[in-house]
Amino acid sequence: MKNNSLAFLLAIVLISCSKNDTINRNNPFLINPLVDLQLNLSLPEFNQLNFPGSSIIINAQGIKGIVVYNIDNTQYTAFELSDPNHAPNDCSRMEISGIEASCPCTTDSNTYNIITGQHRVDPNLFPMQRYNAVRTGNVIRISN
Repeated sequence: MKNNSLAFLLAIVLISCSKNDTINRNNPFLINPLVDLQLNLSLPEFNQLNFPGSSIIINAQGIKGIVVYNIDNTQYTAFELSDPNHAPNDCSRMEISGIEASCPCTTDSNTYNIITGQHRVDPNLFPMQRYNAVRTGNVIRISN
């Protein structure tokens, strides 16, 4: 009986594990574009990502672009630059200042943390759409 209970508990834990955030899958404003990039940190265009606390913007990827942030040279974050709390439009591409991404639309004042992706004021709003960011050697792979 004890083994059956343990097996059942393990099965529940494994089934509930997922790389995807449920809240992102339910976002009615953003699609999930195909993203599969490799950023070679030896190249000058990605050199800024060799320094903790720095970020770069990759244009023409994702919906409105992607921001990649270096936390500590082993951990990186990558987020969509389209504001997740309204439909993409002419003003929905967020601007980066330090560790914050802000939507320039005059209809709202959404600001997000580019380390966590969370809205700075209202945790009930959709977070930024996350992409996987994994460093292997001198290459960071951004994918979904």
